[in-house]
Amino acid sequence: MTPQDDSSPSPFAAAGDSPVQAAAPATAAPRPGPASTALEGSLERLAGELLVERRRERRWRIFFRLGWLLLAFVVAWGLVSQRAHTSTSSKPHTALIEVRGEIGPDGEASAENLVSALKSAFEDPAAQAIVLRINSPGGSPVQSGIVNDEIRRLKALHEKKVYAVVEEMCASGAYYIAVAADEIFVDKASLVGSIGVLMDGFGFTGAMQKLGIERRLLTAGQNKGMLDPFSPQNERQTAYAQAMIDQIHEQFIAVVRQGRGERLKETPETFSGLFWNGEEAVRLGLVDRLGNLDFVAREVVKADEVVDYTPRGNLAERLAKRFGAAIGQGAVKALRELPRLH
Repeated sequence: MTPQDDSSPSPFAAAGDSPVQAAAPATAAPRPGPASTALEGSLERLAGELLVERRRERRWRIFFRLGWLLLAFVVAWGLVSQRAHTSTSSKPHTALIEVRGEIGPDGEASAENLVSALKSAFEDPAAQAIVLRINSPGGSPVQSGIVNDEIRRLKALHEKKVYAVVEEMCASGAYYIAVAADEIFVDKASLVGSIGVLMDGFGFTGAMQKLGIERRLLTAGQNKGMLDPFSPQNERQTAYAQAMIDQIHEQFIAVVRQGRGERLKETPETFSGLFWNGEEAVRLGLVDRLGNLDFVAREVVKADEVVDYTPRGNLAERLAKRFGAAIGQGAVKALRELPRLH
């Protein structure tokens, strides 16, 4: 066979192409390297995270705006309904103030609430007298003392009578308040008394020893850790605490003697912390006689109509508190869920 000349045209060359052009291979498009692909992926993820974050922020902004509008509406409705709740009457009536539950700064039977109600009742010229309807186991001696002092002040200022009517219980701090009244009425089965003071707690030193737990307490001031439940009792500190509550007890006794006067028939048990039923309390002079709210309004005050001056937390206020707590929890959750860039 005769060797083929290299300059002869290739049978595969297209028409009009030179031999050189036909022989040259086609140039392929450059492929992205691994670094370029990783960078594009990172940028896409970053853009996606930023978009999600923006959407979440926008949703929370809308939620908070609607939430505050709803909260403002609830509070406004609560104020209006609170005003509507407090009955008013231009006719002569008996003013009622409820003393219910534990007496303390954060409850319905707080000095702030009770004093506010007392002032409103005393300042109302249509209120012929004030009745405290009591059903309470007692509570803070400070809160009880504030109310007792205010009742005495307002009675002298406005020259109106105050009566206490006991339902189930009038003990400890509740009795501290009741003795400021001109008369105390009870049911024969009511519980009255508990003229005493207590300071309670727990001690865990024995349990800690059994479990091998060591208490490490650092204080600046030798009495700063006084009555610490995880440390052994200190006789000197315990004696100091006992002297303090004994002094408060003497204050309580003085208030009872001042309020009851010669009506009180003291016995060795009177100020021991015991309590008695209503019938026995009448015999001991702790209270005056049997009777309920209707009896006092009708027969003693001579004003059958009873108007309630007790400030009450209504549904709107409870919703406002819960809604505010929910807003706070939602905000914390949102902050925790926001994406973080590292």
